[in-house]
Amino acid sequence: MDKKISRLRRAVATRRKISELRVHRLSVYRSNQHIYANIISPEGDRVLVSASTLEPEVRKELADQKASGGNAAAASLVGKRVAEKAKAAGVELVAFDRSGFRYHGRVKALADAAREAGLKF
Repeated sequence: MDKKISRLRRAVATRRKISELRVHRLSVYRSNQHIYANIISPEGDRVLVSASTLEPEVRKELADQKASGGNAAAASLVGKRVAEKAKAAGVELVAFDRSGFRYHGRVKALADAAREAGLKF
């Protein structure tokens, strides 16, 4: 089994439980250079809010800090940004879907920043 298949296998149980809860899902994906966060509707059919290190505003802020998109500082910016967008869209409560990634490093930084910005999960 390779790393990707193992990660996706770990993600299945989490996604099954979140679908039973019928709440909005904060889904995180990280690559080597970027991190992405989406808030998905309870039905799983629409992305309500998204944020990533590819957005021009985030890239500008990272350039000012002389940071890349693949570190914890960038992840915390994305977490703060997705929480602000979610509150503007009327979403307060979400379930955190780490997509099989360990709750460590960039994933943890994104979650902590989202909590500090007002999302509850």
